[in-house]
Amino acid sequence: MAHLQLCSQSAIAVTEEHDRKEIDELIASLPQRKGSVRPFQCLYQNFWFPIFVLPNVITFQRHFEAKHKDIVLASQPKSGTTWLKALVFSVVNRSRFGISDTPLLTSNPHDLVPFFEFQLYGSKLRPNLDGLGEPRLFATHIPYPSLPECIKRSDCRIIYICRNPLDTVVSSWHFFLQKAQLEEQPGWSLEEHFETYCQGTISFGPFWDHMMGYWKVSLEWPSKVLFLKYEDLKEDTIVHLKRVAEFVGLPFTEEEEEAGGIEEIAKMCSLKTLKDLEVNKSGKVALTIEFENRSFFRKGEVGDWVNHLTPSMVDRLNSIIQEKMSPFGLEFKTC
Repeated sequence: MAHLQLCSQSAIAVTEEHDRKEIDELIASLPQRKGSVRPFQCLYQNFWFPIFVLPNVITFQRHFEAKHKDIVLASQPKSGTTWLKALVFSVVNRSRFGISDTPLLTSNPHDLVPFFEFQLYGSKLRPNLDGLGEPRLFATHIPYPSLPECIKRSDCRIIYICRNPLDTVVSSWHFFLQKAQLEEQPGWSLEEHFETYCQGTISFGPFWDHMMGYWKVSLEWPSKVLFLKYEDLKEDTIVHLKRVAEFVGLPFTEEEEEAGGIEEIAKMCSLKTLKDLEVNKSGKVALTIEFENRSFFRKGEVGDWVNHLTPSMVDRLNSIIQEKMSPFGLEFKTC
């Protein structure tokens, strides 16, 4: 028996080594450009992926096995991902944890709902996810066209959150600037970051194709993809928490609503509450490299772009939105 186990482990190691070499060769053949987060990005399946993440993405595409009860939270960077993780985790696990003992009190949302490409497939080539309790909760920044076919074909559900690009470009600039300072890399101006964003060469971009991929599926297959806007979620968190609960098949009962259960979740997951928790003041989360938990909680305001973008910047980005998204019904309010 021990001999068979050793043989099996050896065969797996050989296969994984072969996979690594094949993936490295594939990446070496792709168009590359200097990126803002890490030195290079690769154009893969019509999207720009950070080169350090792409091996994880490809491995995930090849080896992940979806289950019908899986829930995947998808987004572009700096679009409300951390908040969505806290909200959905609380909705899905409310029968296990109350507000007084929720894991959010001691763990960052990114540790509770891990990213495929940064955590699960970043730490192991083929992680064993079969032992996770159902429904399994995952997250990703990967565009819809690049998701594994097993996710697209299965009954697992996807919740996508997007944010007004005017706010996203400002928020992502602050975050990546902080990242550069952490890694002692030279910073770059908002103007430089804005240009990259508008050209579509931001990580996991073009941003318009990322949004439209999930938007179109949400229209064609609403039971598959729930499309949320950050601004709508901020305006009426309660209404959209009900939508999320119904979408994942765990609607709130009348008793829960009368007892104020939805309001409790909304308050627990608010930016102010999460930001003030000790774990998010001093802890760190490993997303390929370590980030301070507090870096995920800046302002979270709607319309903060008015304090950063020039009128010409606003006009340019609005023209992209009008050209790329508005014809398909995806629009954003402006202040």
